[in-house]
Formats: sequence, structure tokens, C-alpha cells
Amino acid sequence: MFSRSRISVWGLRRPRQLGSYQARWSSSCTTQPQPSFPCVDAHAARESRLIAESASRSRGAASHPSDDSGPEPPYARPSPLSYNVYHHPRPLPLTYSASLPSFDIAYETWGTMSPTRDNVILLQTGLSASSHAASTPLNPSPGWWEKFIGPGRALDTSQFFVICSNVLGSCYGSTGPSSIDPTTGQRYATHFPILSIFDMVKAQFALLDHLGVDRLYASVGSSMGAMQSLAAGWLFPQRVGKIVSISGTGRSSPGSIAMRYAQRSVLMADPNWNNGFYYDGLPPHTGMKLARQIATITYRSGPEWDLRFGRKLHDTRMTDESRMTPKLCPEFMIETYLDHQGEQFCLKYDANSLLYVSKAMDLFDLTLPAIKRLGLSPAQKAPPKPTPSLEEAQTMALLKSHPPPANPPPHLPDLAEGLRPLASIPTLVLGVQSDILFPVEQQREVVDALRMAGNSRVSYFELGGVWGHDTFLLDVLNVGGAVRGFLS
Repeated sequence: MFSRSRISVWGLRRPRQLGSYQARWSSSCTTQPQPSFPCVDAHAARESRLIAESASRSRGAASHPSDDSGPEPPYARPSPLSYNVYHHPRPLPLTYSASLPSFDIAYETWGTMSPTRDNVILLQTGLSASSHAASTPLNPSPGWWEKFIGPGRALDTSQFFVICSNVLGSCYGSTGPSSIDPTTGQRYATHFPILSIFDMVKAQFALLDHLGVDRLYASVGSSMGAMQSLAAGWLFPQRVGKIVSISGTGRSSPGSIAMRYAQRSVLMADPNWNNGFYYDGLPPHTGMKLARQIATITYRSGPEWDLRFGRKLHDTRMTDESRMTPKLCPEFMIETYLDHQGEQFCLKYDANSLLYVSKAMDLFDLTLPAIKRLGLSPAQKAPPKPTPSLEEAQTMALLKSHPPPANPPPHLPDLAEGLRPLASIPTLVLGVQSDILFPVEQQREVVDALRMAGNSRVSYFELGGVWGHDTFLLDVLNVGGAVRGFLS
């Protein structure tokens, strides 16, 4: 046990030692430069630019968008003058809420509608795409499926009339969280109701009713659009002639949900998100950039990046000495690629739309128990299943190109029961072996479930390549060839 005097001495000495340490620490800090992180400073610079642009707009000055297209074709915000808008003045019943009082759907078209209106193809979009799938006289800039639409292409406009709409919940002309709530005169923000893929499809069929289209020649979609194509056949089996489902699923998997949840998490953690009420202030640009970086990782594949970037550094002028001193900001080309993708996207799409549309993807589930829980039923009774001809039966035997699963997923019988309304609709399913967002097993599940449900006219092709989920945007030869062959 210490004596009182020893405790007293210890107590007197300790402050002097602490003070000496603080002095040495302070001295060392004054001699070392503060570290610099340009990748972090870029967020503050972007915010300052947004504030300046806001002030400039308030003074009536025109803004000039960047012309930097980057390493990939960007999704651009279309001009309101380049697309058509259908206004639906009546309430739209929703899956998870009462209804929307009214809504708008933006859409564009290509080709000529036949006198009998029997050559119409509805092209469904992915999460963040606009209605601008291909160039038009009003908007000659290339669309997101430019090389797949036109005379002699996958969607042959010399034969078909193609319609592409911006989905409900988006921000490119259709009603979404950034739209004005007619009951309040204010933007919906996060007062906007939660949507389902079924709600999006019902809004599209309201547009078809407006255009006088009773029956589609085909519903074609990739990614989230593949979900919509299946949902269109499920809701309106007598109004859909064929279905094309590319890199999609009949039931969102936990892995895909996790990836989208991570995107929403970083977005909602941005203080500028402000619970969704940011329209009179700064948008959550930092959260949007990080969310897009996560998304881009899921859209492509590691093998592609190995071939495309390897371990190359983005600045080839770096000296040997500087290479010996790694930095925390992007140095590898793959890092600068992700940084660029996030930077290009973060101000081009509404943050709340990203939350709502991605959530609708997570909620998608065509297994029978899930459908029953929602109290859903097809708007029409499915047509009787035709008896296949001998030629069709022989063709189907050849098209069973993947082996049956060694261990079928436990939900496969429920998915088959849920897909019974599609039993008579010829369906093309395409999967991509390098896809990590919608793994190829999910397309095989759709094919197996459709066949279990009694659909004898299911065609399935599995594509190789290294482009991952984005194969549907890039592989014109294989994706386009399969689609054109199936539709012709």
C-alpha cells in the first residue's frame, strides 16, 4: 500500500510528464503537413458547385451540363419535349397502399402500328432507365438499347411497333417521389406510397388501353424489365402473346436484396437525404455516388475487369518513388472507373426514385404463397393451354439445354404454382453465366418452374462472356439474335 507522501509525489509528477508529452505531440504536428484526400475533398467541391449552380439558377442564368461521357454510355435525363406523356386521371389501386389519385407515364415509340394493332411490343426497362431506348426524330441521341431497335434488329421496327415507358416511381417523366402530389400541391418525397412491380405493370397497361392496344405481340424486358415481363403475363395472360425475360428472376433472392439494401443504406445515411425531403435543398449526392459504385460492382464481372483493367494504375506517369508510397484515394484503374461511374450518375437520377424502385425489385415474388399473402389474382383468366404440335414437342426436347438441378430449391414447386397463369404463353428466357446480380440459377429456376406449370413452349439460352449482368446492354450478337429469332 502506498504511503500518503508517495501518492502525493506521484500526483505532482504526472502532470509534468503529460505536459511534456503534449508539447512533443504538438511540436511534431506542426512540423508534419496535414494529409490530403482529394477523393474526399471532391464531395465538398461538388456540394459547393451545386450551391453555386442553385444560386445561378435563382438569378436566371443557364446551366451547362458536362459533356464528359466517360468510359460507358451514360443514362441521360431525357428532355421533356422528346417523349410523350399519358395522364391517367383516375386512381390506381396499389399492392401495398390504397391508391395513387392519378399518375403520368412517359413513353416513346418506334415503328408503325398495324391497322389491327396486333404488332405491338412493350419494352420494359431496368431500374434507372428512361423511356429513351433508342434514338427518335425528337431525340436523336442514342438510347440505352440503341443497337437492338430498328429495321432488321432484335426489335424489328419494319415489323413491330415498339413502346417503351418510364416506370411508375421513376423520375424521367412518369409519376414518382419527385412529382407533385395533387392533393397537397407539394412534392411527394417519402410520402409517396411503396410500389410493387405489379403496380408498374398495371400503369403500363392503362397506357396500352389509352393507345387502343388490346393485346401485345410480346412483352420484352431485361433485369427489372424481365420481372415486369413475367408480371405482365401473370396479370394479363390473355393480353400478352409472348414473353422475353433476359437476366431476370421470378423471385428476388436474398443475395440480390442484400446488394440493393447496401445501396439504399449508404444513400439514406447521407445527411442531405433528410428523410427524403431534400428537393428544396441539396440532393444526397455523396450517398448517390457511393450507391452507384456498389451497383456498378454488381452489374459487371471480375473476369471482365481483370481483362480490362488488371492491376494497372490510372496515372502511368507516376515515378518509381511515388509508386512506393500508396495513397488511400483511388490509384488503381478499377478504382477510378468506379469513382467515375458514381460521379456521372449521382446527379442524373432522383435519390428517392432509386429507393422506391429498388425496393419494388426486392418485393417481387411470384411464388404462390407470396401471391396469396398479397391477395393478388390475374386481371383475366388464363387462356386454355394449346396442345403442342409434334414439331413443337421435338423443338422443346432440344431446348432443354440445362441439366435438372441436383438439389432443387425448396421454393421451386411454389414458384411453379405461382407461374401457372403463364402456362400457355410462349416464353424466351436468357441467362448469363457471369451475372452475379441475377445469377444464372435464377433463370434456370424460371424455366423449370414454367415447364412444371405446364408451359411446353419455353425456350432457354445460356450465354457466356465476361460482361456480367450488363450483357443485355452489350451483347448485340447473342442477345439480339436470340430475341429476334424468338419474335420473328
